[in-house]
Amino acid sequence: MVRLAQGQRRAPIVIQRAHIVIRGAVQGVGFRPFVYRLATELDLQGWVLNSSEGVFIEVQGARDILEVFLLRLEAEKPARSFIQSLEFAYLDPVEFAGFEIRSSSSGGARNTLVLPDIATCPDCLAEILDPADRRYRYPFTNCTNCGPRFTIIESLPYDRGNTSMKRFALCPECRHEYEDPLDRRFHAQPTACPVCGPRLELWNASGQIQAQGDEALLAAAAAVRAGLIAAVKGLGGFHLVADGRNHEAVERLRARKRREEKPLALMYPSIDAVRKHCDVSRLEERLLLSPESPIVLLRRNSAELRDGQIASSVAPGNPYLGVMLPYTPLHHLLLRELAFPIIATSGNLSDEPICIDEREALQRLKGVADVFLVHDRPIVRHMDDSIVRVMLGRELVLRRARGYAPLPLSLRQPAPAMLAVGGHLKNTIALAVRNNVFISQHIGDLETPEAAEAFHKVIASFYDLYETRPEIVVTDMHPDYLSTRFAQSCSQPLVTVQHHYAHIAACMAENELEDPVLGVSWDGTGYGLDGTIWGGEFLLADKSSFLRIAALRSFRLPGGASAIKEPRRTAIGVLYEIFGDRLFDRCDLRPLQAFSRVEAAVLHQMLNKRVNSPLTTSAGRLFDAVASLSGLRQKVSFEGQAAMELEFAITEEEAGTGYPYALTTRKLAPEDRELIIIDWEPMILALSADLSRGVPIGAVSARFHVSLAEMIVAVARRVGLEKVALSGGCFQNRFLTERTVRRLEAEGFRPYWHQRIPPNDGGIALGQIAAVLRSQQRGE
Repeated sequence: MVRLAQGQRRAPIVIQRAHIVIRGAVQGVGFRPFVYRLATELDLQGWVLNSSEGVFIEVQGARDILEVFLLRLEAEKPARSFIQSLEFAYLDPVEFAGFEIRSSSSGGARNTLVLPDIATCPDCLAEILDPADRRYRYPFTNCTNCGPRFTIIESLPYDRGNTSMKRFALCPECRHEYEDPLDRRFHAQPTACPVCGPRLELWNASGQIQAQGDEALLAAAAAVRAGLIAAVKGLGGFHLVADGRNHEAVERLRARKRREEKPLALMYPSIDAVRKHCDVSRLEERLLLSPESPIVLLRRNSAELRDGQIASSVAPGNPYLGVMLPYTPLHHLLLRELAFPIIATSGNLSDEPICIDEREALQRLKGVADVFLVHDRPIVRHMDDSIVRVMLGRELVLRRARGYAPLPLSLRQPAPAMLAVGGHLKNTIALAVRNNVFISQHIGDLETPEAAEAFHKVIASFYDLYETRPEIVVTDMHPDYLSTRFAQSCSQPLVTVQHHYAHIAACMAENELEDPVLGVSWDGTGYGLDGTIWGGEFLLADKSSFLRIAALRSFRLPGGASAIKEPRRTAIGVLYEIFGDRLFDRCDLRPLQAFSRVEAAVLHQMLNKRVNSPLTTSAGRLFDAVASLSGLRQKVSFEGQAAMELEFAITEEEAGTGYPYALTTRKLAPEDRELIIIDWEPMILALSADLSRGVPIGAVSARFHVSLAEMIVAVARRVGLEKVALSGGCFQNRFLTERTVRRLEAEGFRPYWHQRIPPNDGGIALGQIAAVLRSQQRGE
């Protein structure tokens, strides 16, 4: 024991007040009750409230206890929250009566991050499966740890009155939970129960009610079991649901949805059920069970391939299945009732956005769905399921939507308010607000009036949600994109960003790269600075701009846009670059055999006279040409189909060596500098010779992929930059990406690629903003 010396006074306890502002994902995750419990445990006084700027706290007590409080705030914060910034100042004490949670404030700039929708937590799942619980089998059960967020919020701050749940008045029991700071449903805005919350109904194709409540769910399950197609209103829109084992039902769904061959997603009852059909790594299992709960691309296992338990029409010719687990109570209950995997694909026709309203669904899905399982909780904004695959031991998001959007990418420096409208395919938009870039959910291909309407609605929604109007609008260089035409109609200053530079800028932003990098931007189509179609580009990207330093050798696309849907046309363009007019005397080549004599003569004239035959350097189209030469695919029914099938054909054990290629240079005018050209002609000739000798397509495909990786390594050696950024749709290809990364690392380079931002055009909007911010560093 320490004793005070005679006459020594004990130092008085200094009481101070800390004013704390926390910004980040701190609303809708139980942050205020966490603060309340922590403050009362430490016997501190004060208050906490939500505002549109974040969470505000005033807490008063001894200085050393306040320091403990601040440290524990960050160390023990709720699992689904994250803190972007925590600012505090010590002030003079005032009078407080205990610690309280105050009503939200709507004033101030909007800095709060809106959370994505969160999959059902274990506690809520236990309740809906417990016959003794008042929420037993209630399909809209949620708490502060799970449930809808982005799909129900109308404005900030995140309070019930600012969500689509405002129409449901809380019953006394739910009100008690909602107002008790020690309850896990304290201010859980979507909280509800069978007494006061949303309800299910089953409608027939004419909209007549067939059943209500739990009976509606059971009847929907019976319809699916009987081979019918159900439209199920979920979290961010409708799913079209069918028995994944029933070939006839799946084919009927494909015909009605107008989706010929593109793989359909499956929802399984449990992780154990998934393992019966697919190989599941620990990381893949974590993703399936995560709060994001995305669709995960999993390789079929030998048992499924042997027994064909899933209908072959679910993913024709594809060794992977797109798999997800139930992520809402409604899905959990439906899958427990069925106990088999179901198709759970977006409730739309091809190229249209997902339906979110039941009356709209009756019209747009007329003739598609046999029954409609609907509910009366309004969906504020559409939200597709996210798609992820594991590559090189980490997740790679291919479609960024539910579970991920609209979480932002943080910027090191404040940015002017900017809207980036993305590209034409796999469209997303992005909004820069101070130190954040908010990236929208997947909107899709802007091919239809419905997709255009969804694009406009998402932009308006972001403007309202973040109370921001842009000072600058950023778009792609392509003059005919719908997104470009929208940007041109805006009154704000317009900035255009080259498509492939946007890809690299997005990769650099995600990986926080500032030093100059060699950017490898490979995809299908992008408008080039010289007016040709780029797609096999090597860009030297520094802190403010880029220089095109290498590209694949160009070739012509007979028929222009038609070649995108017909790999045989692309192959003819590649072969014509090699053989010229002599090509059309050959009758041994599969691409020519795929055309009639009359059709081939028309193609000959187009190429000879350079009519409707634009030049391209596209790596994606090179994949198409090889798929055609190999006889794998002469026409495609969805984007990337030929390249996917070429990847799936790979026999990895024969992937040791690639085909030859050459590096040449070409003078560019008026810059008077050299552009490195990667000449693929030796590769195509050697590949064609292998095919004519009967070498298996799997081995040919493997060597083709290896050649592409070696081309990247060769250019990296020539350029000599240590950091290499890989972006563009071609790097969705697992074999190409993994081979390229490993070869670059073996040669002493430091490769970077995407993780949470898609490498495809879903990342273009972020890249557009990042490119503008980089250019501003040199005052452009």
